[in-house]
Formats: sequence, C-alpha cells, structure tokens
Amino acid sequence: MNKERLTTLVAEKAERLDKALHRHLGGSRNQVEQLIKKGFVRVGDKPVSKAGHKVAAGETIAYTLPPEPDYEAHAVDFDVPVIYEDDDILVINKPSGLVVHPAPSVKEATLVDWLKAKGVNLSTISGEERHGIVHRLDKETSGAMVVAKNNAAHEKLSAQLQDKSMGRYYVALVDHPLKASVTVEAPIARNPANRLKMGIVAGGKPAKTRFEKLLESETRKVGLVGAKLYTGRTHQIRVHLGKLGRHIVGDRLYGFKSKSDKIDRILLHAYILYLDHPTTGRAMQFEAAIPDDMMGVLTTYFEKERLDEILDPCTFLRRFGDHCDRMFHEGDRRPVG
Repeated sequence: MNKERLTTLVAEKAERLDKALHRHLGGSRNQVEQLIKKGFVRVGDKPVSKAGHKVAAGETIAYTLPPEPDYEAHAVDFDVPVIYEDDDILVINKPSGLVVHPAPSVKEATLVDWLKAKGVNLSTISGEERHGIVHRLDKETSGAMVVAKNNAAHEKLSAQLQDKSMGRYYVALVDHPLKASVTVEAPIARNPANRLKMGIVAGGKPAKTRFEKLLESETRKVGLVGAKLYTGRTHQIRVHLGKLGRHIVGDRLYGFKSKSDKIDRILLHAYILYLDHPTTGRAMQFEAAIPDDMMGVLTTYFEKERLDEILDPCTFLRRFGDHCDRMFHEGDRRPVG
C-alpha cells in the first residue's frame, strides 16, 4: 500500500468491511468493492481482499486511494459543448472522436484532460484518471454525458445508474430500415470468437433494448432509429441491432467494411439524457444536439423539415410512450471555466 496516502478509520460497529468503508468514503458500492479487491485496504495490520470480511467494533481500517497513473500529458486544443452546469453536475455533448478518460494506450487528450484544463471541480471516487466520470461513451459515439462535480453527487448518480432512474435515448442511422418498432431482449457477453466484440451469448448478462422506427429513406436502403436502453451492457445497441440483421452506418467493428465508405465515425448519438438532480431530486432532461457531421449525412437521405419534426425532443420521447419535462439545451447555464 502507498503509505504516503494512507488513511485510517475505526469501525463504529461489527459489520461487513465494504459497508463500513462505504459509510466513510461514499461513492458507489462497486467502487468500494474494487478498492478492497485490488489490495488497497487493511484491517489491523493485515491486507484484506474480500468485501464481505467481518470487522469488529473498534478495529482499525486502513486504506489508500489508487495512485494516479503516470500518463503522458497531452495538450488540450479543443472545446466541448456544455448543455447545463450547476454546483453539482455538468452535462456536456461529447464530440465524436473524443476518448472519455486516460489509459496507457491513449495517446491524445481526453475529456478528463479537458475538464482538468478548464478547472472544473470534480468528484474523486472513481480514481484519479476518471475524475467526475459517472458513465461513458465509446470514442466514436457522440452525445449527452453527465459529470459529477463532487463525491456526494457522484454517489447518487451512480445509484441512479443502478436502479435505472438515469439513462439515455439514442439516435442511429442503420444500413437497412426496421420493418417495425421492436423490443429486443437477449443476453450479452464477450464474443468467444472475437474478444474485441460482444455478442448474444447464453448465460450472458440480461439485456433489453427498445428500438423505434423513425424514418426510412426513399430508396429504403437506410433507416433512422431511436433506441432506449433498459440495461447498460457494453455495445448493447450494436449487438441487439445485429440480432435484427441491422448495423449502424459507419460501424467498422460490427458492420460491413467497404473501401468506398467515406464515413469515418459510427452514426450513433446519445440524444437525450434523463436523471434526478442529485441534490434537489428534480427530474431533469437534456437534449444533446445532433452534431453537424452526423446531421450532414442524415440530410442526404431525409428531408430536413421531416428530420426536425421527428427529432423534436418531446415528439421523440412520446414515440417511446414517455413524457417530456422541462428540456435543457446547450447554453442554458454558464460556460465552463
């Protein structure tokens, strides 16, 4: 353990180690469990790696937060659109091509680098390299993300992820229109034939997605769909579309590769984010405007007037049978910095 950052506390009563540590640290229960499993916690003078270890009242618990990885610093030469900001949360519209957080394999500035460069106050319970990150989007996927600005907000937002009171609706362009709106329920796990991909695997984690047919092109070659996730599995939308025989345009991992394909990003966008404010409890919805590069492709297949009509946020939500509250858009709060 890193003794320079060692912190101790005394157990108030006999209980599980993870419960005692969670009461002290906050954060999500899973984050506390990972801290224990990775060897950052001792009880007395002995390391403990089991979250269910029983501590006695008066026992000393010592822990250290994971050290910050020695990542190469990268200059931040971009900006990120801000949809909403207050003292507890920041909601942004992540551009396509932007990696969310640093990793040894990442050789470019990330969203976390941008947040730090702007001096945004951030939660710390996800570790140094993931300051404020409650949930994520793949590099090439654009759209709405919420960032926690303090640990109390992070803990409550993480709980909402678990109980599904926070979530997102997506818009995607697929390589063949859906025949009709449909709900897909199929378990997802790592694809045994390709470790880079996920797949529908017996015994995998339960997964459920609702797809709404929005538009189809005059040639019937492509279609616009909306998607609502009822679970949050890796690559869930892409895997469940594959079960329907559809693929997202620009998806080179799950779709079809073509030398003539000039689209250099997956045309998948997290369009609307909903959550309960971690301090006030107020139900909130946020629209992340579809970026110009994606909208440019959409307007080659669909009339702009029809797109605007079908993608009106409240009209879009009603397609899923959901209500529309006060919708926040880019610029509703002061810019970051």
